[in-house]
Amino acid sequence: MNKIYHLSTCDTCKRIIKQLQLPDSFVLQDIKSEPITVKQLEEMKKLAGSYESLFSRRAKLYKERNLAEEKLAEEDYKRFILEHYTFLKRPVILADGKIFVGNSKKTVEEAAKTIAGMQD
Repeated sequence: MNKIYHLSTCDTCKRIIKQLQLPDSFVLQDIKSEPITVKQLEEMKKLAGSYESLFSRRAKLYKERNLAEEKLAEEDYKRFILEHYTFLKRPVILADGKIFVGNSKKTVEEAAKTIAGMQD
């Protein structure tokens, strides 16, 4: 399934989604109004390789809870992501069996190439 996990209130997510010119086959999931499930997170982890790679250290709660001071394990990352949507690095784009996590220019460009290749 081709899908984007995002926040509808996030200007960066909105800009990226607009930039990607998504085909109609894409499903958008606002993770605030429709929280991710354990099954969805496990699918993302399988593609990304780890829960840590899906975890956002920019989340306000990360700083508020002083999580930088703790030694977090994979299960901790999983628990935090499931506990609160802000811990998921956004957007997460699933396209053509690949995963693209976050909003770095390189990640977005790679996602755009994959999506464009799907439309050829």
